[in-house]
Amino acid sequence: MRTSLTGCLEEMDRRGLIPDGCLAVCCVGSVARGWSNEGSDYDFNVIATTPWTSESARTIPVPLSPAVVPAVVLYVDGRRWEIKYWLDSQVRQMLDKVTWEQFEADSTTAKALVDAEELFLERMSSCLTLSGSSWAEECKRQVEASAFRAFVTTRSLAEADASIEDAVGQLAAQDLDSAVLSARKALGHTVDALLESEGNFGSRTPKWRARRVRETRPKALPFEEYWTLETMRSFDPADPQAWVNLVVQRCKDLTLEVEIS
Repeated sequence: MRTSLTGCLEEMDRRGLIPDGCLAVCCVGSVARGWSNEGSDYDFNVIATTPWTSESARTIPVPLSPAVVPAVVLYVDGRRWEIKYWLDSQVRQMLDKVTWEQFEADSTTAKALVDAEELFLERMSSCLTLSGSSWAEECKRQVEASAFRAFVTTRSLAEADASIEDAVGQLAAQDLDSAVLSARKALGHTVDALLESEGNFGSRTPKWRARRVRETRPKALPFEEYWTLETMRSFDPADPQAWVNLVVQRCKDLTLEVEIS
């Protein structure tokens, strides 16, 4: 569902929510991706050269300088808006964390970014720009040229491997309930890695995973097979070990299909 953003920029300006030195205002999240519904929030990123302050703002901690991102929540005609205020200097610091030099130097952990940073960079690939199109397009280009995709794919693969190992160990200990939960986690991380390797990000918002599979249509995992596994269609409560073994093996097979690029 595409939602009209007509008048949003003007409303923000009228309420004094556009800072001095504003470089871009971008709508992000489900609305920008065409996945919204009547109750969906409007999420905006505002990028500026000077900090924005407000007594009503909450602050999101980030390992950057400055170390916070102000955010404000308001309601316009019954719809919730959340606006986050980033500095151009913070964006450049995030991009510096995901260079190919950084990836090659430390690809073992591949956890270069905290969730707030990752969410910002991944959303640039699908944002709708309300103002500052030249800034937004240049930022998209820099994210695409960086090792961001490699970092998040490698991170998801590592999380998948850890969950697979947990499931196998729990099966060996006959902890079947825990093994089922670990297998479900392994599936999620594996699918995320597969999608991220093809440039479709969003592992930090798993509620959209099915949408992402439909959108990407990975050859290694048709949607019907994914949905059968995700909804545990073949799970037999009398024999949970069979389902865990099936999922673990499929995850192992899929990880071999993931390319780091």
